[in-house]
Amino acid sequence: MKINVQLNGLALALEIAPHEFLLDVLRRYGCLSVKRGCDTSSCGVCTVLMDGVPVLSCSLFAAKADGHSITTVEGLQREVAELADFMTAEGADQCGYCNPGFALTVLAMKRELAAPTEEQIRHYLAGNLCRCTGYVGQMRAIAKYLGVKE
Repeated sequence: MKINVQLNGLALALEIAPHEFLLDVLRRYGCLSVKRGCDTSSCGVCTVLMDGVPVLSCSLFAAKADGHSITTVEGLQREVAELADFMTAEGADQCGYCNPGFALTVLAMKRELAAPTEEQIRHYLAGNLCRCTGYVGQMRAIAKYLGVKE
């Protein structure tokens, strides 16, 4: 079957199997930033934006994306590079496996919350796990990126 999506700004008709999850379809169509982690919607590494809202692609049937806009890191290179500069400056980068999901969640938060507090940032990122860090450096970097006042 086919679904019609806007993938990173391009109108595409994607061939899918009815049982396929969005994660597998996106990777097959070249969006390799979308990672497989827990497969139980617990870790957030498979996060993509559907109509600008973070969704977990490991548990979303691809058929549900029909008619929607899907954005991955491949579609937001400039914005993600800017966030990466803040992460690097704070020494917050470790293995990098969780970075695409984190980045998309932060970018969605930036669009949704005008001036988030540190507590709101922690709440927003609660579904994105990093197995390498204690989140301290990441929180500093994200707060600076979002312009949070101390």
